[in-house]
Amino acid sequence: VCTQQELLPCKSLPETLLFQLLGLSIATLSTVTHYGLRFTLISNVSLDSNAYRVIHHTAFYFGICLSMTLILAALLSSAATVRESQCLTAMGFFCFALAFCGLIPAACWRYTHSTEVEDSMMDVYDFVYEEVRRNTSSFRRHELTAIHEAFLCCGKHSPFGDTTSVESKTCPPGPVHDEEQDCLQEIQDFLKKHMDFAFSL
Repeated sequence: VCTQQELLPCKSLPETLLFQLLGLSIATLSTVTHYGLRFTLISNVSLDSNAYRVIHHTAFYFGICLSMTLILAALLSSAATVRESQCLTAMGFFCFALAFCGLIPAACWRYTHSTEVEDSMMDVYDFVYEEVRRNTSSFRRHELTAIHEAFLCCGKHSPFGDTTSVESKTCPPGPVHDEEQDCLQEIQDFLKKHMDFAFSL
């Protein structure tokens, strides 16, 4: 129970706790993005010329740095509130300013490169799909099968019209194969939901 003198620190502590939870949430999301099956699968398959791998690693390190900055700022603010220290308060505000300055270029990049991540992921799928269609690599066939199983999709609508053999060899059996869910559309929908959640957070 707070006394009258301790009322201000006690009212401020829940706010800093919210920032700590936000930092932990961003760290969790960054870890899921980096180590999640679908993301790592596309990253491992992508070529060096494809931008996805760079974006994948950059997003992880940016998210971890942002989350650590928010957690540190919240801890410093909590300590400053309890001890009534101007030095700790200034350090806490500095950390919040760093986090804010980091979010501005991230938000700008999000709107100026809104389709870059999506396009790079679909380019990876297109590359693997065409490699399998041309029967140039059995290893690519295993990669395409893994993508189909991860995204629960089956092939794509190809202008060549000769996709039946590809899908029969790489699509998982069951309703996904029967319904022939377009993988490019599934990748697009999955990424849109993930990006919307990340930036709303």
